[in-house]
Parts: sequence; C-alpha cells; structure tokens
Amino acid sequence: MQNGTLLAAVDLGSNSFRLEIGRFDHGQINRTEYLKETVRQGNGLDSDGNLTQEAMQRGWDCLARFGERLSGFKKDHVRAVATQTLREARNRDEFLARACKILGFTVDVIAGREEARLIYQGVAHMLAQSGERRLVVDIGGRSTEMILGQGLEARHVESYRVGSVAWSMKYFPDGQFNERAFDKAEIAAKAVLDEAGSTYRAGAWDVAYGSSGTIGAVSDVLTAAGWAPGLVTREGLDWLLERLLKAQSADRIKIEGVKEDRRAVIGGGVSVLRAVFDVLGVEQMQAAQGALRHGVLYDLLDREQDVTDLRSASVKRLAIKFNVDVLQAQRVSKVARHLFVMASSGSQGMDTNRLQRKLEWAAQLHEIGSQISHSSYHKHGAYILDNADAPGFALAELHRLSQLVLGHRGKLRKLEVNFEDRSFVQQLLCLRIAVILCHARRDPDLKGLLLDTGTEPGRLFVLNCRPSWAQAFPQSAYLLQEEALAWQKTPWSLIVSGL
Repeated sequence: MQNGTLLAAVDLGSNSFRLEIGRFDHGQINRTEYLKETVRQGNGLDSDGNLTQEAMQRGWDCLARFGERLSGFKKDHVRAVATQTLREARNRDEFLARACKILGFTVDVIAGREEARLIYQGVAHMLAQSGERRLVVDIGGRSTEMILGQGLEARHVESYRVGSVAWSMKYFPDGQFNERAFDKAEIAAKAVLDEAGSTYRAGAWDVAYGSSGTIGAVSDVLTAAGWAPGLVTREGLDWLLERLLKAQSADRIKIEGVKEDRRAVIGGGVSVLRAVFDVLGVEQMQAAQGALRHGVLYDLLDREQDVTDLRSASVKRLAIKFNVDVLQAQRVSKVARHLFVMASSGSQGMDTNRLQRKLEWAAQLHEIGSQISHSSYHKHGAYILDNADAPGFALAELHRLSQLVLGHRGKLRKLEVNFEDRSFVQQLLCLRIAVILCHARRDPDLKGLLLDTGTEPGRLFVLNCRPSWAQAFPQSAYLLQEEALAWQKTPWSLIVSGL
C-alpha cells in the first residue's frame, strides 16, 4: 500500500457507532479524523429479538452521515463491522440491506471471537512493542471480550454476552441506583464470566488493559477525580460505586468526567467491570488507546496480500483439522482459478483478484465434510463453515463460502443465494466444472477448453471443448452435459459445445 493512502473503519457497536479515518505511513496508520455518535441500538431489541423501527432508523441516520464523509473512498480501503446487537437481532438482514446502501459499503457482522481478535490487534498496535503478557478486556454494550496475547499475537480470545447496555436495561431499568440492584447485577455478571477465571485469571498475564467504552469512561472519571491518569483500580471502583449510590439515579449524577451519553449505561458498565476485577483477580487496569476500529484498520492492510491475510491461514487450519485431501484440493483450486480467469476476461466492475482468492478457499475446503459423511459431505462441509470459528472471516463471508461448498455438487436450487449476483454465480460455476474435470482425482487435460460468457449479453456461459475431447474423456463429457441441464433450472444457462 502506498504511503499517504487513507483508510477508514466503521464500528457499529451496541452503544455507539464510530468512524475512524487514518493515513497509512510506513507501516503505521495515523488518525486524521474520528467521529462518534451514541446510537444505542443495544436497547432497541424487542421481546422477540428484533430491532425496533426506531432503533434501525437511528442507525441508518448515523450511517448516512458517515457515508457522506466516506464518499470517494475506494471499496477496499473501507471496512464496516457490526457486533453483538446485530449478531443477536433476528431482523438484522432488514437493517443491513438498507445500511449497506446508505453507507455505500458492505457491513460485516463479525463473530464474538473475531471481534476479540480485532480488539487485541487495535490495542497491541497502539502500544510499545514488548515481551509482556497482556490481558485485554473490552466491555461493550451487549458483550465483553477478553484476550490474552503477547506482542501482536492474540493467543486466547473469548466473547461473553454481558455488557453495559444489556445490564443497565435489566438491573437499572429506570436508572435507579441502590445496593440491592448493584449486588444483583454483579452476581449475574460473575455467573456469566465465571468460566473465564481459569484461562484469564491473574498469573496468566503481566499487565491488564481495558479497551474503549466502559473502561475508558471509568478511567476518565477517576482521572478527573484525582486518581492516577489512565488507571482503573479496585479502590477507584469502590469510590465510584459510592458516588453512584449517593446520586441514587442516573439523571442525578454530578460527577466530573461522566459524559452525557454515559449516564444511562454507567450502572451496568460499572457492575460488569467490578465483576471482571473479582473473577480475574485484577488489582489495576490501564486504559488502552487502541480499540476495535483500530484493529479493523490494520486488518485491512493484512487483507491486501494472501501471505498476510489471516483468512488464508484459517482455511489451511480447517483443511488440516478435517484431514482434507490436499492434492485433490490443490487440483480443484488450480482448475477453478484457471476457469475463473478465462470467464472474467473483459469483465467490468468485478474485483477479480479478491473473488479469485475466495474461490480458491472454497476449492481448498470443498471436501471438508468428507470425514463425517461420504454421500452428503457437501452438506456437512457447509454446516462446518457456517458454525466454525475462523479468525479473519466475517459471518457473511463464511456463509458465502459455505454456500459455494454446499453448491459444488448436486442441485442448485438448495442454495440460499441470490442468483442475480453474477460474481457468486461465476465462482460457483467454475468450482462445479473444476470438480467435474477433476472427478478422477488426477490432473485433467485442459487443452482446448475455453470458458467465456458467450457472444450475446445476458446470463450465459459457454464452455468450448476441442474436437475429440469428448471421445477421449467420455465420463467428463457426460458429467458436463448433466451440468448444463442443472443450470437450466436457474436464471442462468451453460452451453457446452464440442461434445
């Protein structure tokens, strides 16, 4: 990436939406602009787990303002990620469909452990490099992430469904503070976080850092009250709890450093943070400068090349874990890539390199379910990918990958995809043909095979075979004829000529 390139990260959190814009300079990203809006989508989930219309509208309005600022940015220089509220929301697709159009960029809903990994990357890149063992904690609106790491490597990551917005709604619904409410909130938080004690307890780390949100807000309050700058201690938390109890309600808080947007969620946030200190045996925690959005920015750099793209490493780990036939996977990958390049010749507006890399991942994993079942391995493979912890991947990316694996054989109508998406259709077609050509589990003869989109514009692919190819490879020819019939049941057509 060239020095001076502007990159942007959008964090759709449960309490706030944030936009971070930075300039790349010799391996570092330096802030040029930061915008934050309190959207509080986390308290917009109704009893059925759906986002209310009002909560969605608040989000859309904020993203419209962010979208105006991001106008002119290249697609691969911006990434927007959504966290726990949209992981939970049953109607998230409704929100996301409009959100992506308004923002002008795709919004990725990321899994809890992926959120934790990105948080650690953001924190680690903003710290001086050292050999210290780090605990990083981020208390968000509806989830809390914990990470153990060293240097830039996150070694243990986890996400727990407890946060400042959720706990404030449940235990301080009217903003009233009393000892009984805080006791109940802390006990409930400890019950959720209890399993973290064995992995993240004191002794497994040298320094504890708190990222963003609640911990940053508490640190600001304690600093304003004369405590050590940037440090949260047990004594400081006890002092803050006493002040909240004296105030008796959120709207009567008169504590220097408490920002207006924090009043409604400070009760839940403090109770969760106190539970973290108790469960993990923390005595003091430093407020970190880095956060999720910074991790997203640095992850954009890694995604530029396959060798640094963590998703490629995740694919390899999955292939090893499920004992994939490496030679066959490489064979199918090579053929699928070859076909995709031919079919993409002259394509306008298609990010060929990015799509080609994702097609190769699907090819490498197309037999991932074989260890479970031979006859239905494609179905099991899709299930594995839809439910796997795969660092680097957003949930939608994994689902798209799962649909390629599910669709590489058999009927096409079973897929949960939009057949108007030409790039996906082209990936799927190339993968299916590659699997057919490699059915004998040896390198196929590709001489004279040409795949293009036909002479007429429309939803058509044409596979041309050289004379005598069908006679030399009758089984492959038969399977290709069957493939052409399969595509007739979709909005697309495949013509195989020369058979």
